[in-house]
Amino acid sequence: MKLKKVTALMLTFALVVGSFTGCGGSSAGDSKATDAKATESQTQETETGSTEKQNITFMTYDYEGSPVSGEHSEAVIQEMEDFTNTHVDFTWVPDDNYEDKLSLTLASADDMPMIISVSKMSAVIVGAAKAGAFWDLNDYIYDSEKYPNLSQANASVNEGVTIDEQLIGVYKARPIGRYGMGYRADWAEKLGIDTPTTIEDVYNMMYQFTYGDPDGNGVNDTYGLALCKYTGPFDIIQTWFGVGNQWVEQEGKLVPIFQTEEYMEALNWLKKMYDDGLVYEDWAVRDTATWRDSVKNGECGIFIDVLDGSRNIWDYFVNNNITSVVDPSVPASMNLIGSIEGKTLATSGNNGFFVITKAADTEEKLEACLSYLDKMCSDEMITLSSYGLEGIHWERDSEGYLADLDAGDEVSAKAYGALNQTIAYIPNLKALSPTIKMNERQELEEKVKKENESVAVFNPAIAYLNNSDTYSLSGSTLDKIIDDARTQYICGQIDETGLKTAWDNWLAQGGNTVIEEVNAQYTATK
Repeated sequence: MKLKKVTALMLTFALVVGSFTGCGGSSAGDSKATDAKATESQTQETETGSTEKQNITFMTYDYEGSPVSGEHSEAVIQEMEDFTNTHVDFTWVPDDNYEDKLSLTLASADDMPMIISVSKMSAVIVGAAKAGAFWDLNDYIYDSEKYPNLSQANASVNEGVTIDEQLIGVYKARPIGRYGMGYRADWAEKLGIDTPTTIEDVYNMMYQFTYGDPDGNGVNDTYGLALCKYTGPFDIIQTWFGVGNQWVEQEGKLVPIFQTEEYMEALNWLKKMYDDGLVYEDWAVRDTATWRDSVKNGECGIFIDVLDGSRNIWDYFVNNNITSVVDPSVPASMNLIGSIEGKTLATSGNNGFFVITKAADTEEKLEACLSYLDKMCSDEMITLSSYGLEGIHWERDSEGYLADLDAGDEVSAKAYGALNQTIAYIPNLKALSPTIKMNERQELEEKVKKENESVAVFNPAIAYLNNSDTYSLSGSTLDKIIDDARTQYICGQIDETGLKTAWDNWLAQGGNTVIEEVNAQYTATK
């Protein structure tokens, strides 16, 4: 049934794309239609020699209601349009029904904005891309003179927004090196444990945090690693063993990581961790909402996930005066480290992306869209969307740092906050100037994330999985088979025979076809 739906969508997209020929403009929908003059995006010289603003249409998310409204909103829009030399006709769509609106929009040439914000690579987006609904940006985005910001996009992250070797979007950046390990630094100091750099070091720390009485209360009531039913930490730990990120290249072929020796080595290490009692016995049913609490309340000493998660735990210790087990006059502390054995898991590097549709029906209009997205990545526009107008919403303090005048004021932030949904944040996730003064905890987090970028392990099959019909339809089911089997093996519910039975089931449920589809593309691009 799903296959028929996707096929129908692709046929619809093909008809829509064909209807773009000779189209002089498009509507952004929701009473945002513009006339032919408004949709003409090519820069024109005026009688005074100045240039008219480029005109583009843009559909993106509304997470708060009444975006860019209220006092000073007109001044915010004016500053944005003057800086980018663009007039933008926005369609703000509530998050709750965005996906439905997206499907309808992609099926209607008369309602197609030039730029559309997309949250993920779905079957609808893949179908539209295959039907030619979007521009291939490969020949444009790397022009550093025209696009000084976008041209710095990470090539590995771009693979995640590639279909049939066509770069179909400008990704919305997120930290590549965000994953890592945080641990109770005061516990480690009390037990005489150095910063871990090897897998053996990590295991020793987990063991000592469990059985070495790190809190000094004389009771066996601590655990090494905080775990819950979310199994993301296992993906991070596996990279330390050289497992890879979901898929790995071996002997000229891409294979899913569970088919490697390294995966089994990592899995047995995780099982030993469980068997030795270094984690909660019932971790697999513990709610994710209480995950960090187990470190905050002093039960667990290690937190493996996003580095800001560990830093937030450290913030809790400081803000609530949770005392160090070494020196009660100072707060408890965390140390943050990024890689073990010189490796860590890369994030996808994107938090969605922007497609430029063929409603931008000339290269001039395409370049107007790219120019807008590039300029919105400038320090000035990141600052505008994050903090508003200087002198009204923020000012500089005596040290030159940004002082947020309306912090926590949701009404005031209405004037500018939604503009962050129009920024790709390439190459910087935060404005460099003016800067927010960071404390030591934030500085360490940023330092480790930056260091992680050079050793973060990406998924080499991501672009091919995007283009796999079988994975588009059954990927979540296939992933669950592997994840469930891993959990069951670690907890002793199945043995190696049961594990291999699950792997065979993965192959039979479509995995074999996915491997074939991925490698057919991989071989063709060599």
